[in-house]
Amino acid sequence: MTRGVWKGPFVHPSLLKKVDKLKDQTKKPIKTWSRNSTIIPEFVGHSFLIHNGKTFIPIRISEEMVGHKLGEFSPTRKFSGHTPADKKAAQAVVQSSVKTPPGTAAPAASKPAAPAKKDSK
Repeated sequence: MTRGVWKGPFVHPSLLKKVDKLKDQTKKPIKTWSRNSTIIPEFVGHSFLIHNGKTFIPIRISEEMVGHKLGEFSPTRKFSGHTPADKKAAQAVVQSSVKTPPGTAAPAASKPAAPAKKDSK
């Protein structure tokens, strides 16, 4: 169930205080653990350090981010790639799916041609 419109977006009160305090000063990053806070138009132009459970991810708020949650821009899982076995299987599928059209020569073998032998006569 979503949040009621009459309540307005949730923003942690301490986060609002920090943003109001930094409006006039230089915009140093605001450190926060409140990933469920909604980005409001007052945050545009500010920098945040959003905790992802292990480290703080630096984010600069732009107009396109308004309405989203802070946690959406700080991923909690690190994708390290697929296993080598999956990569080999994917390459085999790609190579087997490439077919030569009829009437054309097949691709050359990967071995180089043997040098011609000289007659010793």
